[in-house]
Amino acid sequence: MATQLLFYETAVQVSSDRHRDWSIKKVTDYSFAQHVNAVPLTAVEFAKAATEYAIVFTGTAEHVMPAVILGVKNKQNLYLNADGTWQAKYVPAFVRRYPFVFSRTKDGTQFVLCLDESFSGCNQQGLGERLFDAEGSRTTYLEQVLNFLQQYQGQFQLTEAFCKKLTELNLLEPMQAQVTLKSGEQMSLTGFMAINRDRLKALPGEKLAELAQTNELELMYIHLQSMNHFSDMVSRLSGTMAEGKSAERPTISPAVKPAAEAEEKEAEKDKKKAATATKD
Repeated sequence: MATQLLFYETAVQVSSDRHRDWSIKKVTDYSFAQHVNAVPLTAVEFAKAATEYAIVFTGTAEHVMPAVILGVKNKQNLYLNADGTWQAKYVPAFVRRYPFVFSRTKDGTQFVLCLDESFSGCNQQGLGERLFDAEGSRTTYLEQVLNFLQQYQGQFQLTEAFCKKLTELNLLEPMQAQVTLKSGEQMSLTGFMAINRDRLKALPGEKLAELAQTNELELMYIHLQSMNHFSDMVSRLSGTMAEGKSAERPTISPAVKPAAEAEEKEAEKDKKKAATATKD
């Protein structure tokens, strides 16, 4: 999750000079995403994604973004069949935009459309949709691609604002998912965050009302409800393993103890020590 490119190998700026005779076949084989266990998600996708995926938050204190979990292990996508077809009704927009992606210009002031030329659907035999016509003008297909990525970028920026608010309200906490196989083997998934339900409920009434008016409160509870899909993902994991190695229901818990709880335990220890010293 450290890069916005993930599975892009050779992203080159689209131009009529370079790609005038190029065509793009429709993506039906998602094998390019087989080595990612999470992909970014925009807030507008929460409702659809939450019916099939666990939605979490990843990143740093300075920059947080939502993501859907695709696998328990690193470089594991449990939502792919062996033939590369996607095993879910909803495919995240981050995946659907492939093989296209926006890239910033060197001065950072503009976005340019790029194409992953390593995509197997790229060809110059007229298979699929052409990018440019014989005169070098954009085709309707290319205009649709640009429109889709422009909308995606707009939703991405709105999502960044939503995540910034979560950080400012101190609602996120590091989490971990622990999976125990019936063989005794354990797997852990870390590096993600979730909203702390108690902190959310403790917000002042006026702040909760404000979040409800902007639909952000709904997004928060959609995220919390989606966490139940960790169990579905474990079922997918069991389906990829040999008989007798199925997994139990995962345990989702904070990755670190809250500071207040740790301080409380330390204070309790000090009290016990003081009591012992008094008796002596």
